[in-house]
Amino acid sequence: MVAGGALVIASYIHGFLTHPSTRSNAWGGVPAKLKPLYVTSMMLAALGYFAFAYFILFSLNPAEVLIADRFGFVVFFAIFAVILVPSALWMPLTFAMLARPGKGLWLAVRLTLALVGLASIALLVTLLTLNTREPAIAYRAAVGGAAAFCLQTAVLDMLVWPAFFKT
Repeated sequence: MVAGGALVIASYIHGFLTHPSTRSNAWGGVPAKLKPLYVTSMMLAALGYFAFAYFILFSLNPAEVLIADRFGFVVFFAIFAVILVPSALWMPLTFAMLARPGKGLWLAVRLTLALVGLASIALLVTLLTLNTREPAIAYRAAVGGAAAFCLQTAVLDMLVWPAFFKT
């Protein structure tokens, strides 16, 4: 989870440093009045990521985890893989599409966003169906963080951003 998160951050830094003339185009037509909502949501999603990652990594005993009375801790690995790998690919794909617009690249961008959005919903559901919710404060922070992460990834990134993007 930590390495995957670092790869996501690195892809953003690399994208912005190597594309100074087109970095503002990554907003894709999102109206100026919505940008403060996006920036606030991005910050809350990032804090949310830390909250649920902390709970999963440091509060849960993997041997005792039961999700939906059926699945074990390994579910978290699958969900994080589906969140982190496409997240690391989104920025390079977006800048590639900005440089050479095409249906294939647009489909790849949309697919990465859909995978992350759906995986973030899966994470929230997984947390809500977890057999253990202790310590309570860390669990509540994890669920709240996952909800903020879902708002960003499943609503703003997966649905709103593409609606405004001019292909």
